[in-house]
Amino acid sequence: MTNQNIAIGGSSVYGASVGILMLDARFPRIPGDMGNALTWPFPVHYRVVGNATPDHVVRRNAEGLLDAFVEAGRDLIDMGVSGITTNCGFLSLFQDELKAQLQVPVAASSLMQVPMLQGLLPPGRRVGILTVSGSSLTPAHLAAAGIAADTPVMGTEAGEEFTRVLLDNEQRLDVDKARSDNVAAARRLLDAHPDVGAIVLECTNMVPYAADIALETGLPVHSIYSFVLWFQAGLLPRTF
Repeated sequence: MTNQNIAIGGSSVYGASVGILMLDARFPRIPGDMGNALTWPFPVHYRVVGNATPDHVVRRNAEGLLDAFVEAGRDLIDMGVSGITTNCGFLSLFQDELKAQLQVPVAASSLMQVPMLQGLLPPGRRVGILTVSGSSLTPAHLAAAGIAADTPVMGTEAGEEFTRVLLDNEQRLDVDKARSDNVAAARRLLDAHPDVGAIVLECTNMVPYAADIALETGLPVHSIYSFVLWFQAGLLPRTF
């Protein structure tokens, strides 16, 4: 009997299982940022969703953009991906619609890690959320990710760089100031809620500062990076 090595086609591009739906933005994306391809230890596919500006998605709840995200997700699936994620934690609002219409696994928001992490913490400890806009992160965003309404949340709006550059879509970023904004917000989160035992970064652009936040707080810090690494591990298990 002869063993046959058969390859099966059907896609245009091969080797990337994760597809990322990107906001329509022009601010700098440094290594660690979800939108910088150097961040990932495996290949990914990107699709930019037209008119999905940071302001529209964060401050205006991505109103009217669902169909555009679905269409871009279908393009990624046609390219050959087997799972979809997005470039903004506020898109938890679209989780149910995206998975229903795309018919593949969808990890729409880093916030989806909160319920799982809460189950890992000892009694008396809670997960806290760091977000680019505390004033825009509503109970609806939390509920869509299965998060309790009283979960501690802290935004970076009080800083001088990070929130302004991202939400106003500016093309210059002072990385050191952005790092300081994130670390300071994490410190405020713990000062206000000393029972926080782990931090989830809502914003996908916070990943470059996760190690600094962990060093400052002494707590585990989870981000879209940690979430997508886990997601990828199931979509394409490692061969041993």
